[in-house]
Amino acid sequence: METATSGREIGKNARENINLKSESSESNSVSPKIVAKVKKARSFLELSVNGMDNNYAVKKINRNDRRVLVIYTGGTIGMLESKNGVLIPQKGAFENLIRGYPQLHDNVYWRQRLSDATFDNSFMVLPEAKEIDRRICYKIIEYENLLDSSDMTEAEWIRIAEDIMKYYGEYDGFVVLHGTDTLSYTASALSFMFENIGKCIVLTGSQIPIFEPRSDGADNFVSSLLIAGGLDIPEVTVFFSNKLFRGNRTRKVSVNNLYAFDSPNCVPLVEVGIDFEVNKKAIFKPNTIEKCNLHAKMSKNVGLLRIFPSISSAVVKAFCQPPIEGVVLESYGSGNIPSKREDVVKEIAAAVKRGIIVVNITQCTRGAVVSPVYETGRLLSECGVVSGFDMTPEAALTKLSYVLSKSELSYQEKVEMMMTNIRGELTNTSSITIDDNVLIDALASSLNIQSPKMLMEVTEKVFSALLLYAIEHDDTRAVSKMLDMGADVNAQNTEGRTVLHEAITKGNIHIIEYLLKNGANVHLKTRCGESPLLTAISYDNHAIIKLLMQCGAQLTSVDVKLLSELLCVAAKTGVIAKLESLKIGGADFNIKDEMGQTALHKAVICNNPDIVQYLLNNGAEVDAKDVLGFTPLDCAKKLGYKSIAGLLLGKRDES
Repeated sequence: METATSGREIGKNARENINLKSESSESNSVSPKIVAKVKKARSFLELSVNGMDNNYAVKKINRNDRRVLVIYTGGTIGMLESKNGVLIPQKGAFENLIRGYPQLHDNVYWRQRLSDATFDNSFMVLPEAKEIDRRICYKIIEYENLLDSSDMTEAEWIRIAEDIMKYYGEYDGFVVLHGTDTLSYTASALSFMFENIGKCIVLTGSQIPIFEPRSDGADNFVSSLLIAGGLDIPEVTVFFSNKLFRGNRTRKVSVNNLYAFDSPNCVPLVEVGIDFEVNKKAIFKPNTIEKCNLHAKMSKNVGLLRIFPSISSAVVKAFCQPPIEGVVLESYGSGNIPSKREDVVKEIAAAVKRGIIVVNITQCTRGAVVSPVYETGRLLSECGVVSGFDMTPEAALTKLSYVLSKSELSYQEKVEMMMTNIRGELTNTSSITIDDNVLIDALASSLNIQSPKMLMEVTEKVFSALLLYAIEHDDTRAVSKMLDMGADVNAQNTEGRTVLHEAITKGNIHIIEYLLKNGANVHLKTRCGESPLLTAISYDNHAIIKLLMQCGAQLTSVDVKLLSELLCVAAKTGVIAKLESLKIGGADFNIKDEMGQTALHKAVICNNPDIVQYLLNNGAEVDAKDVLGFTPLDCAKKLGYKSIAGLLLGKRDES
């Protein structure tokens, strides 16, 4: 598995791995023109400063900055032209070249940030974008073996998923650079493997390499970074040609057009033009109070069988032999097969009786397999074939692979899961109520709004205000009503606060539970970097802290300096309740401030023996040194605090 390496290692590897051979090198080496360009480009190592503290995988960026991890797996987007005029992946070249493109990396701002000793210089920074009122800082992990997407298997899906999960708590979003041929398969697989996901994962690529003068790669990459880091879309998605789609709804529809992907049965989640048009109602939100979990297992024993005229029963029989466990059947129209082919129907029925799950989807690009309209569809239904509704072949296959790998489920439970919309892969049939329309019509009439776009914006603001009012007055019934009417549970005000932040300040745990079950995102931060978990910690509400953590809230993505300040202030002032809140929230008591001091240093200096004892009981390090080389014990001795020195010596002797 790839890991994020230090700046020194990445810079070294990038230079070593770029092919700088002479004219006598192999025919597939990069052209001298490209080599010269890479040579000329200064690596980020040469631009960086030394002496960085490597205790944390992700160091301080800025309280209003957002961190995105980019996983470069291969594909056209990062390829370079060889001497023979063909596109090839070139190990180590991608990041170095990206740093030379001003639309992809703001080197001036990056240099300014180097004066901050806590800034992680291995990050790159996007230029300011008016659509997103925060800086997007991103780090690139490049796989050692860059793959053509045609070579992707379930092993690569699992590897990508595990890499994302490894850094899930440390980044605000993720971008996966991937070849286009099997991108929809990977997106669908990841969407099922990540259970209760609360952050955005964007898969993207390009039809033309990003380093070509005329390329779709730069737009796709930049937009993906802005969406992953700046928008609240907790799904696995695909961005291509100015549109963000739900990953498990996409299909590759063109080999040579820049508009290479489409989502035939589901509207785009975001359309990028002059502005980012977000279809908030289309976003699939979690509905359980569970933290994100990775199901890193997929069954290989699945297959796609397409019905065609004159298909023989022998083909169907052979296809359904062991070790096959699941079959996606691509039938005609709304789910039909030839009614006069009793031999084919017999083989399908026999497969179902042997415990094989057969899922019926349509061969048509648009539409769905619904309740049998024709005799030909009724035959399959009576055989026990499961309707796949409007799932794409990619989604149906990967979902079947995911479901079959759940060994704890019975056959019937697996069948029911295949028919259930678990990640937005099936069309949501919920509809707006008459009362909703009445209120919206009243708004349009009273304010004389003619523009549908303006009406939507006004409606969202009114609904959000009413939702906030209901929360402020502890009116659970009104909260439920406003969410049913379409209020955005994750809408943010000018300060970046959500209704979840406000509910936490009120302390009504029942409303908080209801918001979480209706998609409230525990990862959204205010403009000052305050997450809902930090809000709960500030109010020392331990029950709410535990509830948020149960839903996946973490302190790992919180600004390190802010967390250090909270710990040190609590230690200096002797507030054990605050330290207990931070402990429940998962805070590391050995985080250091700008002087290299921990909370234990502060407690010793301020002569708080009770706090010292509490910190020692909860993992504080006795021998942690500050910038002057002093440990907490050194401070106690110099200040003459004998009782505290005794506590520290006793702890050291225990260890």
